[in-house]
Amino acid sequence: MAVVSESSRKALLPSFLYAAPASSSSPSSFAAAAAVGIRGVPAPSLAGPAVWARSPREPAGKIEMYSPAFYAACTAGGIASCGLTHMTVTPLDLVKCNMQIDPAKYKSISSGFGVLLKEQGTRGFFRGWVPTLLGYSAQGACKFGFYEFFKKYYSDIAGPEYAAKYKTLIYLAGSASAEVIADIALCPMEAVKVRVQTQPGFARGLSDGLPKFVKAEGYAGLYKGIVPLWGRQIPYTMMKFASFETVVEMIYKYAIPAPKSECSKPLQLGVSFAGGYIAGVFCAIVSHPADNLVSFLNNAKGATVGDAVNKLGMWGLFTRGLPLRIVMIGTLTGAQWGLYDAFKVMVGLPTTGGVAPTPATCEEQLKA
Repeated sequence: MAVVSESSRKALLPSFLYAAPASSSSPSSFAAAAAVGIRGVPAPSLAGPAVWARSPREPAGKIEMYSPAFYAACTAGGIASCGLTHMTVTPLDLVKCNMQIDPAKYKSISSGFGVLLKEQGTRGFFRGWVPTLLGYSAQGACKFGFYEFFKKYYSDIAGPEYAAKYKTLIYLAGSASAEVIADIALCPMEAVKVRVQTQPGFARGLSDGLPKFVKAEGYAGLYKGIVPLWGRQIPYTMMKFASFETVVEMIYKYAIPAPKSECSKPLQLGVSFAGGYIAGVFCAIVSHPADNLVSFLNNAKGATVGDAVNKLGMWGLFTRGLPLRIVMIGTLTGAQWGLYDAFKVMVGLPTTGGVAPTPATCEEQLKA
């Protein structure tokens, strides 16, 4: 007589037996199984006892989409992607800020690095890295976590048909809503960072820079640049998320012959980086005038937007430091999307983009 192994015996069981309801004998458990049977899998009989077992192919700790654990994972991924990437490009950010504040001294990218190296040494390239890390970690947590929340929230309001039809508007509305919150978290650290980076001798970093800033301008001064920051970051983030989702969808549609579900995880992460880099170029162009304003206002006590326009001029407002920012933001955004999706893959979630943003409810799935 042939011996049937345990794994082979499990493979012969109907798939509805692999569900894990709250109570194996409750009517809702059998109703759920019967619903599965509607779609072509035989339902269990109510006459005899049912045996429930977890599928050997499914991980025990799988995160349910749009659950609190899902949003927590997206928040953690945002912290890792934004905080680490912004800290890594601190030298580029330092040169960019000084080119915006003192263009006579920092005339170009190469000369800017030369001036910093001569005056402050190699250690000077990472001045302000602590407020950068903390500020952009907080911003990334809110940016990505709330984006996923608002994307589903607005999709549910619109309904499946309109969510698919107007998906770009949902990307834009979700990212804008998330960024309003994210910038409130970022603004204090951004103010200290710019002051530390553009005023040599003001402070060594966050520990002494924050008390000095508050003593000079009060706690309200930490939010002096919030409106220009919104003006920079909200268009930036709207472009970042909407263009990323669109570019990734186009890559899967036109450049890759296989459906996303059949692509390997490394390939999917490569698409995330490429889509993020392309999106970053658009982001830099759209948000650059406001970036110049933020740097100017946080550097000069009592300065106004009118002062910035008079000193920089409209052409300078749109172009000063732009080439460096395109390189920096393109690389930054590509790396952020790559890290964010890598984190999602690590915890068992799918990568972002490539599908319509219409998270259907279980009831809708049963009606289909």
